[in-house]
Amino acid sequence: MTGDELAAVAEEAARAAGDVLVARFGRERALATKSTPTDVVSEADLAAERAIREVLAARVPDDGILGEEGDDVEGTTGRRWVVDPLDGTVNFLFGLPQWCVSVACESTADGGGVLVGVVWDPVRGDLFRATAEGVATLGGEALEGSSQDELSQALVATGFGYDAAQRGRQAELVTRVIQRVRDVRRMGSAALDLAWTAAGRYDAYFEHGVKAWDTRAGELLCARAGLEVVRLDGGGVLPAGILVAPPALVAELRELVGP
Repeated sequence: MTGDELAAVAEEAARAAGDVLVARFGRERALATKSTPTDVVSEADLAAERAIREVLAARVPDDGILGEEGDDVEGTTGRRWVVDPLDGTVNFLFGLPQWCVSVACESTADGGGVLVGVVWDPVRGDLFRATAEGVATLGGEALEGSSQDELSQALVATGFGYDAAQRGRQAELVTRVIQRVRDVRRMGSAALDLAWTAAGRYDAYFEHGVKAWDTRAGELLCARAGLEVVRLDGGGVLPAGILVAPPALVAELRELVGP
């Protein structure tokens, strides 16, 4: 399949999940917890992932799947779908309109990368989409990330993990960063933060402890919008992470937010 054909599958899957979520938004409750008492999953998460898997089973039945809420599937095609059916579950449960669906497809071959990425924000009707060969788009219009080259003027987004010790260390990093930048935003959806960074709504984004399903689609969006995507090493209680920024800001930000 071509990149555009895979992107069409990703969009169909993301919209199917979005339909499930919109119908439940504002009336859902937590179903269970995962890594900590504040790391929750809802029936909406599970239902949305089922909707995604149904689309993938129909369109690309031999591909692999890595999903946040379901069992991994080994494929035979050299492609794997990496999906987060509801990124921003806590926001969703509290009625905050800051959540999305993230669907990416990556190559599992040696040296393979992300082939397509879609982030769907059904609340605002924003569809962010990218292919490895094309530009990142929002609603079909090309995106261009920030070209900010002064750290003191940069609006930077971030997020926090669920473990208390990890959050404490992340707070220390934010204290360090906020003294050097225009301001910091913490909205609660890594995938949407990345999409918004690709769209220039933030100048940069960093976070430790994110998972593949949180970032795969957004990483491609940012790269195809002209931003640099950098892996952050972990250290101590701080897991590995990601930094996305205009090339001119990467070195300074990496020094601030590394372990």
